[in-house]
Amino acid sequence: LIYKALIAIFLIAFAAPWAHADNGPLPVPALTGHVIDQTGTLTATDISALEAQLVALEQSKGSQVVLLMVPTTAPEDIAAYANRVGNQWKIGRRDVGDGVLLVVAKDDRTVRIEVGYGIEGALSDVVSRRIIDEVITPRLRQGDFDGGIAAGAEQIMRVIDGEALPAADPRRQGQTNDIGQAWPFLFVAALMLGGVLRNALG
Repeated sequence: LIYKALIAIFLIAFAAPWAHADNGPLPVPALTGHVIDQTGTLTATDISALEAQLVALEQSKGSQVVLLMVPTTAPEDIAAYANRVGNQWKIGRRDVGDGVLLVVAKDDRTVRIEVGYGIEGALSDVVSRRIIDEVITPRLRQGDFDGGIAAGAEQIMRVIDGEALPAADPRRQGQTNDIGQAWPFLFVAALMLGGVLRNALG
């Protein structure tokens, strides 16, 4: 009887790490705003402040930047998950391809920046990696998730603000673009050709 119990315990322990994978890919959350934190890490004040900045950028430049923070992207790696999120959310202007997706997987300790084809020249692999390595990661390692994400988003916004993009539609001043309606189909090809912007936090 004891022998059978030990076998049962062993099987349960062995199967536990695979339980999440058996449930399939992590669902893509609904796109409800520019800042989506599924970890409960950011305070309401943090989210409100960052949301206001990203909305202001969208109104002035037309570009959309969205932050998604999740506990883990398992069983996928962050690159595959971010790609799937980008394909479903379709952020950015359809005819410009100026969407940016910043994904932070808190428990996995990974960060990724996805960019639309319209700004991949300015927010290149090198620039994006520098933002991750030099701006976001050091703060996240210290547990300062709000500071790291805010600083990273600020750097992304600075790059976009300095880019010569088609002007935002003046008829849409005071409102945001139709989030979730304009992520270009060509973005998928751009992702396949672009380098992986993935950084382990240690």
